[in-house]
Formats: sequence, structure tokens, C-alpha cells
Amino acid sequence: MIIRNFDEKDFSTVQHIYQQGIDTGNATFQEQAKTWKEWNSSMLDICRLVAVENTQVVGWAGLSPISSRQVYSGVAEVSVYVAEQAQGKGVGQKLLAQLITESEAQNIWMLQAGIFPENHSSIALHEKNGFRQLGTRDKLGKMKGIWRDVVFMERRSEVVGV
Repeated sequence: MIIRNFDEKDFSTVQHIYQQGIDTGNATFQEQAKTWKEWNSSMLDICRLVAVENTQVVGWAGLSPISSRQVYSGVAEVSVYVAEQAQGKGVGQKLLAQLITESEAQNIWMLQAGIFPENHSSIALHEKNGFRQLGTRDKLGKMKGIWRDVVFMERRSEVVGV
């Protein structure tokens, strides 16, 4: 498996993997995968990664800005998605580790993640990579008419912004 920079030609597979995550009901409040225009405009231009195994994209990771204010230019929200058939094989670990390395090279000093508490594997993945739980945001939003909590996590760089 290799981790490489995302290329626009990867988007249809990235979109499919994103939809698989949406379909679990425990990955995002998003109800359907974004179009290219929506996805591209919601993600930072930097730190867009894909995991490739035997020429097939099996996961992706990227960063979204948390604010347009300059003071928050070094803070970003993490997205990591792994195809159903590739889960449990270390894909998420490799993507997140590389995302952290690349984010620091791009002067990102704080990464944050909002994860549904039911998504135990994602919480464990983030903790393994130095994220800490700040707390739970109770009833942050409704999903199919049901209020959902979100565990708020962050990772402060030890090399950028110290």
C-alpha cells in the first residue's frame, strides 16, 4: 500500500468511499456524498491524500478549514475514510499518520476531529495518533430526526507553533 497525493481523477472513488462512510450512519452528518465542486471547495488545497493498494484507491484523508479568520490558519479539521473492503488493515492509520506529517510541513499546528461516540474505531485511531478527547458536544445536530452527540478531539503539534 502506498499513500500519495490526491489527484482529481481519484474523486469518483473518493466519493464512493465517502458514501460508504455516510451509509454507516456513524461517520458524518452529511446525508449524501458531496459533488466534486462541493468537496473541492470544502477541503484545503493542501494535505489531500489517498491510500492505494494494487492500483485501487482504498481510502482518503484531507483537511477542512475551521474558520476563514487568519488567526485560525494553522487549525484544520481532519477527515479520514476507508473503503469497506479495506477496513481493519491499517489503512486509516497510514493515512492519518501521513496527514499529520504533511499538515505540520504546511504549518498546521492544531488538528481537530468531531466523531460520533458510536464510532469507536475512529476514536481509537485518533487517540493512537496523539489526539485527546476534549469532551462530548451533546445533541450537536439531528440526523434523520434523532439528536446526535459528537466527541470533540484535538491534536496539538509538538513541532509547529511551539
